[in-house]
Amino acid sequence: MRLFALGLICAAAVSAANTGSTQVTFYKDVLPVLAKNCQSCHRPGEAGPMSFMTYDSTRPWAKAIKAAVLTKKMPPWFADPHYGKFANDRRLAQSEIDTLVAWADSGAKAGNPADAPPPAQFTDGWAIPKPDMVIEMPQQFEIPASGTIDYQYIVIPTNFTEDKYVQFAEARPGDRERVHHIIAFIREPGSPWLKDAKPGIPFVPRKETKEGEQSQRRREDGGGFGGDFLAGYAPGAPPQALRPGQAKLVKAGSDIVLQMHYTANGKPGVDKSKIGLVFAKERPTQRILTLAAANNTFAIPPGDPNYQVDSKIQLQTETVLTNLLPHMHFRGKDFEYRAVYPSGEKEVLLRVPKYDFNWQLWYVLEKPKVLPAGTVIECTAHFDNSPNNPANPDPTKTVKFGEQTWDEMMIGFFDVAVDFNTNPMDILKPKKKASSD
Repeated sequence: MRLFALGLICAAAVSAANTGSTQVTFYKDVLPVLAKNCQSCHRPGEAGPMSFMTYDSTRPWAKAIKAAVLTKKMPPWFADPHYGKFANDRRLAQSEIDTLVAWADSGAKAGNPADAPPPAQFTDGWAIPKPDMVIEMPQQFEIPASGTIDYQYIVIPTNFTEDKYVQFAEARPGDRERVHHIIAFIREPGSPWLKDAKPGIPFVPRKETKEGEQSQRRREDGGGFGGDFLAGYAPGAPPQALRPGQAKLVKAGSDIVLQMHYTANGKPGVDKSKIGLVFAKERPTQRILTLAAANNTFAIPPGDPNYQVDSKIQLQTETVLTNLLPHMHFRGKDFEYRAVYPSGEKEVLLRVPKYDFNWQLWYVLEKPKVLPAGTVIECTAHFDNSPNNPANPDPTKTVKFGEQTWDEMMIGFFDVAVDFNTNPMDILKPKKKASSD
């Protein structure tokens, strides 16, 4: 009889646990999860289309939040968990998913405001700490309602009289609807890149003289990557945030070059984008450089659902790998990075099995990885140019590398840490073989 009674008690306890006798409420249970994982985007002025800062603004979205976390649509994270570990892994813990689902299923109750944690602290208008310096376009750019808009390059002198070390950098578009991307480059003193551009005036480089062939004029005066990457904006892209002891170097007398990509959407607009910089408090020990394994010679056939494109780049000096950022356009399907070491060993660094153009994510290695001199970074991507791809602009056309979103790109960006005395040109420039004479 005692065993039977004990069994009834245990069964009642299990039943109570399964039915959630403890009410899940917004202030006590849900708000801590949102503050940790969601509010950086879902707050006024940021990319999230709704705010999760208060109960009143969050409550209407309870069912949508449940669906998003159950399908793993939110928070966005696309790395295959079998390869690599990343410090900025956005995936929710199962307990956090369970909390959000239970809240939605139990009526999305508010609870007691006194149970709320201290509010998360954000810098108004920025996703980085309060900038030490803001560099803004000197004048607005008028965006037409229609047509193809060439990349605009805007040279902005920094007037730095001493070297600066940037730990946090963020690009903020003035017109989110029409700014497709921003890349802020560092143009060092004496660089011939964009030498005909006037400071502050939007400049369009001269086009290639022949398909697949660049003239000397194009290389010196034209687009592309004429300086190190400082900050960028693209759909879903987080700002640049480096570890303590690491920084981007902006030498005294450097200019910042904004590469602006605008996309017309049927209505005219104006843009005056800006970048915010937070300088390191002490001189860092490692300089961060952004490199790329890219392929710009592919041609994706019409209707091809799984076209493969490969790229690779060899590192001539020892570096330390810190971050990875795959980049494609609407036909991008999947992306993989591999390191091929001088020993012949091959390692998958990152695999993104379902690439999403709307979320251009950096993948920050949990433990930076030493890449010995001679290491090759290989990338493989697949593209879906078929009618089954709902994002495909036109499955009837052959698609080549190009600047506009209806073209394609295949670029495996990655960051490496090096000593400040390292000449960036030495990283990729093959060493001359010693003469046998």
